Amino acid sequence: MKRVRRTALVLATVVAAATATAAVPGTAGAKQLTPRQLAGQRVIYSYPGLTPPDALLQRIRAGEAGGVIFFGENISSSSQIAGVVNQLRAAADQSPVREPLLLMTDQEGGKVRRLPGEPTLSEKQVGLAADPEAAAKAAGTGAGNNLAGVGMNVNLAPVLDVYREAGNFIDEYGRSYSDDPAKVATLGRDAIAAQQATGVAATAKHFPGLGAVPAGSNTDLAPVTLNLSRDELRATDEAPYAKTAAKLVMLSWATYPALDPKNPAGLSPAVVQQELRGRDGFRGVTITDALEAGALQNFGDTGNRAVLAAKAGVDLILASGRDVSQGDAAADALTAALGKGQLPDFTASVQRISVLRKGLS
Repeated sequence: MKRVRRTALVLATVVAAATATAAVPGTAGAKQLTPRQLAGQRVIYSYPGLTPPDALLQRIRAGEAGGVIFFGENISSSSQIAGVVNQLRAAADQSPVREPLLLMTDQEGGKVRRLPGEPTLSEKQVGLAADPEAAAKAAGTGAGNNLAGVGMNVNLAPVLDVYREAGNFIDEYGRSYSDDPAKVATLGRDAIAAQQATGVAATAKHFPGLGAVPAGSNTDLAPVTLNLSRDELRATDEAPYAKTAAKLVMLSWATYPALDPKNPAGLSPAVVQQELRGRDGFRGVTITDALEAGALQNFGDTGNRAVLAAKAGVDLILASGRDVSQGDAAADALTAALGKGQLPDFTASVQRISVLRKGLS
């Protein structure tokens, strides 16, 4: 893997001084990054159709984007998306930020796949296999090799939700390994280890858990509240996340009154910092679910949602509305909040992202 610069570490200076530019501590002559470039490192962009628009390429060349998420509408074949990835990487080569872009998709398995090919089994099918642990390892290896084969380096999988009822929101498409948290934890661990052995980062989702969401409810479309006790959440839903080796964790957009009566998990300091990082000990990169989700209809526009998530302690903002302007709105709002001193943990977030990116190809 080619040597990369430690550009993301500039934050210690920029946050403290609120200046227009900042240098990498301890790196003589390093490139300087503007606050807009720093904010951009926390935003994952998306775009419509099969061809990345010039606006996205310009953001990447300018060092103002942390990565890109791909959906089915962006992919016609493995060779086509591999060509797109090469185009994005070429743009990144012109950027002052030399760390690899985060290039990701949802390759869970079964019906939830953006790329053709592995893993063909859904998580539920893995859990019901004759040898579930072997099946989980095979799925992880298959997903990792598939993504790495087209140049992607992050998979937004596996799902660690513990489903409660057959056919409910998370079970409808076979997205849960089991209704047994111990089994989910074991199979999730196996899938994550196998996938990350291929060089592709795994994302455990959706913390603290969507396994109790009933059929017909969906955080993509509307607010969802899960009135589960703190004890049940911790014993069942959070259990698979304890000491997870996944490099990323995605936060749920559901609201859990036992943990925070007002805010969805991804906007809640109590959930992100006290539960995930404090109680469950997660030290990797956190990422929001889709910023345009209907569950956030009462939390303002794109910029406000991005700032609230960052204030809660989420590292990466997923602007997945297939619109480059959505990513711009998120990054602009983060830049403004950074300049006003409203994001005191900005340094730690970008340093975590930097560590992740430097470990990928």
